[in-house]
Amino acid sequence: MNGFLEDLRFKGIKPFKNKVWLSSPTMHGSEQQWIEEAIRTNWVSTVGENIDEVEKKVAQIIGRRYAVALSAGTAALHLAIKLCGEKIYGQPVVGHGTLEGKRVFCSDMTFDATVNPVCYEGGIPIFIDTEYDTWNMDPVALEKAFDIYPEVRLIVVAHLYGTPGKVDEIREIAKKHNALIIEDAAESFGATYKGVQTGMFGDVSILSGNGNKIVTGSVGGFFLADDVEDAKKIRKWSTQSREDAAWYQHEELGYNYRMSNIIAGILRGQLPYLEEHIAQKKVVYERYKEGLKDLPVNMNPIDVKSSVPNYWLSCMIIDSDAMCKMVRGERDVLYVSSSGCSCPTEILAALSAFNAEGRPIWKPMHMQPIYRMHGFVTKDGNGRAQSNLYEEENEISDVGEDIFTRGMCLPSDNKMTLEQQNIVIDIIHRCFE
Repeated sequence: MNGFLEDLRFKGIKPFKNKVWLSSPTMHGSEQQWIEEAIRTNWVSTVGENIDEVEKKVAQIIGRRYAVALSAGTAALHLAIKLCGEKIYGQPVVGHGTLEGKRVFCSDMTFDATVNPVCYEGGIPIFIDTEYDTWNMDPVALEKAFDIYPEVRLIVVAHLYGTPGKVDEIREIAKKHNALIIEDAAESFGATYKGVQTGMFGDVSILSGNGNKIVTGSVGGFFLADDVEDAKKIRKWSTQSREDAAWYQHEELGYNYRMSNIIAGILRGQLPYLEEHIAQKKVVYERYKEGLKDLPVNMNPIDVKSSVPNYWLSCMIIDSDAMCKMVRGERDVLYVSSSGCSCPTEILAALSAFNAEGRPIWKPMHMQPIYRMHGFVTKDGNGRAQSNLYEEENEISDVGEDIFTRGMCLPSDNKMTLEQQNIVIDIIHRCFE
């Protein structure tokens, strides 16, 4: 990595004194006020005014009737999946998941937290390939999946990097096949589709307050719904499922998933700055778009006719004919640098050498070792076992793998200065020299 500092292509560039982050928390001071108030009044556990206020505010921002504050977005996804599983298949025997042995259609190019809770409940994720227009679940592939697995009744769909997917098409397909949708809006809080906030489009939905998100509690998440009984059930499950008795009595499994009043205090201080953070992230995206326009790359796409993203992460994808040779294994990667070409590995290593943080695109779930034997469906149908030694083959479609191979996430911190971003852009240019 230090070789980049000696590489003549980067002559004159010095490492950043302070690290330029991918996406770090942005505190404003009011967070401290609500934390101290919780401590002063001794409301530091999983009840308190901060929790009540953030639940009201989040529900108001999204347009949902109810928001339930939980310990993490993953916790929210788990309980959302458990809830939908019970609605479809009924309450399971204790020790068995609500989805045991049942297939569930899931976004493929996403963080594994979108998918793992399906397995918590004993389900079998089936991965739906990505489309190039928004880098989200491909409705064409989803329809193909129902041809192959017509019994499926649950879809878990994420909005990647803050950009809404093809919501109308996916909802129409779900309705046609009588399937419920769980909407993972962890990365897209504040983004809109046709004027409506993401978080409104699932039968139930979730948000994340993780440390690198558009607003953060350091941790935390929200379950979103319009049915009061759904909200009540999630609150019950998230506080160990106590029954209405004078002693500790339990008739169903519970979890320690409720948000603390301290974490809620941080989020209470963050929420007023949601739109400001989005505006700052948009400036970062637009600077990259302008600064990289003369390179053989494109920014992560936006469906400008239908959606307004929250610009959480700025990403780029290298043109196929401008990719240098690159081979990835399970943990290691090799590339051959060549003039006029580059690859995500080279660019990320160069940025890291100069103390700036980028990262690869999410590795698609169907490529992950843990899920390699699970079903995968593309716009052409079954995406597994499609090569044949004895037959002439058409090109095999795998959009997620292609974006993963050629794409990368750029430093997207909303506190990055113009000078710092210009240097990042300069480093990227020099990788292609």
